Amino acid sequence: MHRALPGARRGACRRRTPGGATACSVCHRRRSPLRSRAAARPWRSSSCRYGSWRGLTSPLRCGSPSRGTYYIRAVDRPPAPSDEQPYPVIPTRADRRTEEFRANETSNRAAVDKLRAALHEATLGGGEKYVSRHKAAGKLLPRERIELLLDRDSYFLELCALAGKDIPGHTPGASIVGGIGRVSGVECLITASESTVKGGAISEMSAWKSGRLSELAEHNRLPAISMIESAGADLPNQSKIFVPGGRGFRELTRRSEQKIPSICLVFGSSTAGGAYIPGMSDYTVMVEKQAQVYLAGPPLVKMATGEDTNHEDLGGAEMHSRISGVSDYLARDERDAIRLGREIVAHLNWKKGAHATPRRIEPPKYSAEELLGIVSPDIKVPFDQREVIARIVDGSRFSEFKQLYGSTLICGWAHLHGFPIGILANNGVLLPESANKGAQFIELCNQADVPLLFLQNITGFMVGKQVEQDGIIKHGAKLINAVSNSKVPAITIMTGASYGAGNYAMCGRAYAPRFLFTWPNHRIAVMGGKQLAGVLDIIQRDAAAKRGETVDEQKLGMMKAMTETMIDKESDPYFATARLWDDGSIDPRDTRTVIAISLSAAYSKPFEGTTSWGVSRH
Repeated sequence: MHRALPGARRGACRRRTPGGATACSVCHRRRSPLRSRAAARPWRSSSCRYGSWRGLTSPLRCGSPSRGTYYIRAVDRPPAPSDEQPYPVIPTRADRRTEEFRANETSNRAAVDKLRAALHEATLGGGEKYVSRHKAAGKLLPRERIELLLDRDSYFLELCALAGKDIPGHTPGASIVGGIGRVSGVECLITASESTVKGGAISEMSAWKSGRLSELAEHNRLPAISMIESAGADLPNQSKIFVPGGRGFRELTRRSEQKIPSICLVFGSSTAGGAYIPGMSDYTVMVEKQAQVYLAGPPLVKMATGEDTNHEDLGGAEMHSRISGVSDYLARDERDAIRLGREIVAHLNWKKGAHATPRRIEPPKYSAEELLGIVSPDIKVPFDQREVIARIVDGSRFSEFKQLYGSTLICGWAHLHGFPIGILANNGVLLPESANKGAQFIELCNQADVPLLFLQNITGFMVGKQVEQDGIIKHGAKLINAVSNSKVPAITIMTGASYGAGNYAMCGRAYAPRFLFTWPNHRIAVMGGKQLAGVLDIIQRDAAAKRGETVDEQKLGMMKAMTETMIDKESDPYFATARLWDDGSIDPRDTRTVIAISLSAAYSKPFEGTTSWGVSRH
């Protein structure tokens, strides 16, 4: 509403335009002459974009009535944007009563149960024997430490939980528990050594997982809290650890230079190269009579220098707190160390870097439970990604971009837990017009500083004579260019297939999305096993024909079977997540929550979209 200025004299002049029409003081649009005061009614002008008029019952008054001037200034600010989203609700066609829905649901529940069993296995650490020994020493388990560190009733999004699964010499989780949680009201990247597995020794996958978690802390500007109890490097495998292991120290110092604090809580041993973690952290807490930090232990010191010493004098918590100064805080016990960690975070005076004003959160109109019945476990069976979008975005509301053009790629805007987001979702193979549409949409989201969400279910780009003539290469390159050079945060969810260059065009791991998660039904490879075996069959037959030879059908059949089996195994979601090709496999029903936590973390770092792009062929 336009309101009168405080103290304005009733009957003060109203701005009039030729013909006696009264004008809005904000936009100066004309309206028809007012009649009598009694005839005036509340009225909204379609030509006035700021609000409504109320006729003579609330007239616009002069900015300076005492001087009789006709100068008009805005008498009120434009109203704040409504919390109600103007986007239309996505209609659903999902029907729980159909045979297809029930079959999908049954199969996907089995896949989720398998995922939960794998995640439970990762929580067991080194097994009952070593867990009991750890507890007998009066120590907390890594997940217990994390739980005490987190704010009460807050979340913890565990990342890379199945790293190392089924890889010889490794356990699920790679001897580290890591994720995002809220500590003293601040989103933090938290890691804890799994000391029940080889004393928390760093393996090859531990080094790679630590590197990824460190990368997430830097890219999202999250304070990092390390809960250390590690025997150092797994020496029998030092050749696989030494080079990637050094990356963590470099990134730790880089974060400090960028004013991203690192907090180290030492609960036990932190030896050799591991001693540099508390030494290079911004804040270090050591537990009395438990923490031991030194470059070389007593046996190595004895061998190298002939000096006799013990663990406490060489690198105990009290020595580092009173003499060396490596420790900033001396904790009485583990719980006191965790209390001090929370206290440190509380005085960081931490503020999010990117300013977003989330709208009122509106739950989706459709149940996330239905996702299990919508998506087929068979990646060859298509599904409408709008049904997925409708179950993860606020109010199931979605403003679709170019709905009638390039229909195999859905693009549009929505809000998720109040945050604005631009969504790109596959609804078939990528065609030239789909790629062109996706590139334009990414440019628009960069122009508006809107984060991107990629929902992958892609078998690749379309092939054939016609699409080659239509420019599939140049339009596909344009999309990959846009994905590569985009500067707004991107989150990728693999909901089905992720094959070939389609993986690249939809922001796969190589294109550095802030976060990448997978559903337990997804598959990832250059192409499917049957397709690759079929290509091999054609090549072998053509080669034999050129040589004038006949094909050995038995040998070719065995080769095709072996190839198909190998590809099917290597495209399995557990094969991928074990090798850190993603940040975790999730229950599809948790997708909305996982994206919301990821988005909130991404907003911790300032970002601004780009308007500068590489060269593209048009």
